[in-house]
Amino acid sequence: LSELKLTVPWGHIAAKAWGSLRGPPVLCLHGWLDNANSFDRLIPLLPQDFYYVAMDFGGHGLSSHYSPGVPYYHQNFVNEVRRVVAALKWSRFSLMGHSFGEYPLFSCTFPEMVDELILLDASPFAMDINEMENLLTYKRRAIEHVLQVEASQKPSRVVSPEEMLQGFLKNNSHVGEECGKLLLQRGTTWGATGKGLPLQALWTPEYSFDFISRELFTYSIQQLQAHVLLGTSSVRITVPGLNGHRWALPLPLATTHDPPFLQRFQFVQIPGNHYVHMNAPHLVASVVSSFLQSKRRIPAQL
Repeated sequence: LSELKLTVPWGHIAAKAWGSLRGPPVLCLHGWLDNANSFDRLIPLLPQDFYYVAMDFGGHGLSSHYSPGVPYYHQNFVNEVRRVVAALKWSRFSLMGHSFGEYPLFSCTFPEMVDELILLDASPFAMDINEMENLLTYKRRAIEHVLQVEASQKPSRVVSPEEMLQGFLKNNSHVGEECGKLLLQRGTTWGATGKGLPLQALWTPEYSFDFISRELFTYSIQQLQAHVLLGTSSVRITVPGLNGHRWALPLPLATTHDPPFLQRFQFVQIPGNHYVHMNAPHLVASVVSSFLQSKRRIPAQL
């Protein structure tokens, strides 16, 4: 295990690495308001002849925050991924993302770079055409929300580690106490509000997601060159902010009338909740390990 610090124009992106430096590279992307510690319990159970790098997105974990007033849109994080792989000098690699960490925007934008794509409870927010009229209202509310929060910003106050933990668990019902402590270990400065968590006050998830039309999603997903593992939990997430839009899993691949293309997808349902990769990592590890080590892919089970 080693810590990495990659320079970017606004500061640095922090990351941590496991495994063999000479092994096939795997970039790991955490979910909203999590950090690289999200993979601490999973990666040690995966084949150690791979080289795993888990990055902290900007404003998360040990990475630098954006300048005040700069929103944390998901597109920003896609840009960060490209910067990280450039710094690591990776031209091709596998990508594993939890939740909004990759759904799968980078892999569609840079399809030639991703060999294997592992999605852990991750999916794009694809809208039906009759919802498109709500998109401008959604974006307007997002901007106004940030301005309102900035105008009413209260000074940071010192809190105890226990108070910090209980507040975190209250807002993250799928995370157990042990996993909550693990995320806070990298996401805060103990004893004071700090590192990463100010995002919760400034930028709530429903105002950061990139909604796309199903037509654009269908076109984008067809650009993928990677073999894809879709690992989903038994719990669905409802996202407020746009007609109570529901996280759509499995991916709407039925709209893709291309049997050879679909053969590169594998869909597996893993018993547990949205944080099953932390709460029961052995269940996820068995599926991911088989996928990484397999030479031939299993056709989609849709």
